Amino acid sequence: MGEFWPVPDVLAYLAGRWHATRSVRDLTGGDEGRFEGVTVFSPLAGGGLLSRESGTFTWRGTARPAERTLRFLPGDAPGTADVRFADGRPFHGLDLATGHHVAEHPCAADLYRGEFTVRDTDHWRTVWRVGGPAKDLLLTTDYERAGPPVTRTPGP
Repeated sequence: MGEFWPVPDVLAYLAGRWHATRSVRDLTGGDEGRFEGVTVFSPLAGGGLLSRESGTFTWRGTARPAERTLRFLPGDAPGTADVRFADGRPFHGLDLATGHHVAEHPCAADLYRGEFTVRDTDHWRTVWRVGGPAKDLLLTTDYERAGPPVTRTPGP
């Protein structure tokens, strides 16, 4: 089937708990950092998933707690998602029907370009390239399922 694993329903696939390991490289200065933690995708009232990531980010030898929250709402097409920041602002769409998706998000003077790949039922990866006047970063996150997949209950 190739290197990508098709996902007919993004929200059903993501539901549950994942170990997350992220490398962060500053392509201009050469600094490297690392995030290790968990990402939990839990059901939202009305449909979709709340993604809560928490762990430790180490940069330039200093470890700090880090967290992020995103909303994964049902997309326009069946099986897709509309990814939003915690405050509801749009981030990007997500369609993993082929096991691979590319998304872009302009943010002020910066451009975030993300590539999503699914390896199998328990492994997926994101690679974000962030470029702008003051940024040139590469963020690679590997996710590994931490326990059995969760059955998602459809919203009303």
